[in-house]
Amino acid sequence: MSLSVKKAPAVAGGTQQWLSTIVMSVVALLLTLGPTHVQGSCDIFRGKWVPDSSGPLYTSSSCPSITRAENCQANGRPDKGYENWRWKPERCALPRFDARKFLKMMRGKTLAFAGDSIAQNQMDSLLCILSQADTPINLSDRRMSKWIFNSTSTTIIRIWSAWLLHNSKEAVGIAPEGLNKVFLDVPDKTLMEFLPSFDVLVLSSGHWFVTPSAYILNGKVVGGQGWWSLQAGKMQMNNIDAFGASTETIITAVVTNPNFKGIAILRTYSPDHYERGAWNVGGSCTGKVKPLDKAVKDGFIDAMYGKQIAAFKKVVKNYGKQGSKLKLMSITEPFALRVDGHPGPYTNLDPNKKTQRGPDGRPPSQDCLHWCMPGPIDTWNEMLFETIRR
Repeated sequence: MSLSVKKAPAVAGGTQQWLSTIVMSVVALLLTLGPTHVQGSCDIFRGKWVPDSSGPLYTSSSCPSITRAENCQANGRPDKGYENWRWKPERCALPRFDARKFLKMMRGKTLAFAGDSIAQNQMDSLLCILSQADTPINLSDRRMSKWIFNSTSTTIIRIWSAWLLHNSKEAVGIAPEGLNKVFLDVPDKTLMEFLPSFDVLVLSSGHWFVTPSAYILNGKVVGGQGWWSLQAGKMQMNNIDAFGASTETIITAVVTNPNFKGIAILRTYSPDHYERGAWNVGGSCTGKVKPLDKAVKDGFIDAMYGKQIAAFKKVVKNYGKQGSKLKLMSITEPFALRVDGHPGPYTNLDPNKKTQRGPDGRPPSQDCLHWCMPGPIDTWNEMLFETIRR
């Protein structure tokens, strides 16, 4: 009895010392690695592009749903180097997309993309990636694009909404009929109707704020883009401010909807790379074959991105638990480097299309906004996978 009583403290003390040593070793290792190595805390949007010889997740011939305008290789683009880069975060790894794992994670769930043609571009990329594991069934109708993967009952949806807000061409005050009216305090009605059925929602907008429009707030005309009436006096809101207001409106409407139980992902502004002018005045991205080492400063893109970040932070702060439904997918800075990833002049099969500058120095008609498939936009979906998983 006396021996066992004496041995017990010795064993306990030794165990405590052993556990203490293990704990201290783990703590030291975590401190050495840095906080971003803790699962879920690494900022996957800070990093660099590195060469990758593993090749794309699909090819222009292995995806039956790839659209003509996105199929750069089939349209005659001569280089393929833009397909062979990976995004490497500073403090962790961004896993290569595993289509079977994604479908398993999304079993019985619905993922929706809402927004403009860039949202379509991302959905098209995801469909191409997932179709390498299972063939989707197209159940689209006039209200939405809809694809179902039967192996896991996973549904992928896209809802077209240029501004993510209610809009109309009817006359409002001094804004004439026929001009787009964007109601900055009214979310898109179709999106809000179907919102409760979504498990994951990806929001995409911004580029339509450069089109001629009038901005309506509280029923009054407060600003415009490419249009303004002298009768209205001083403009209260330009397109950048309107974009900020629109972002706050839509993400607030989503996270405060009591019937929406999923997560909403705000995908930040997709950078374009038109040089020497905008898309409609001879802007070009001809001949770009690799990522930039450093992004070219663009005041407009920076301002649009800043408005999204400000709105995101405000809503997360103001709505507490409801705000936790909201996630940020910050692609703007990484993809500002991917000047090589756009179709440029390679948007169609025309064998006689112009791909070089003419004698007068003017470039051919180009798309330096959307992304080639396969190409950099596939990385968006790797980032999306990781954002959902976390």
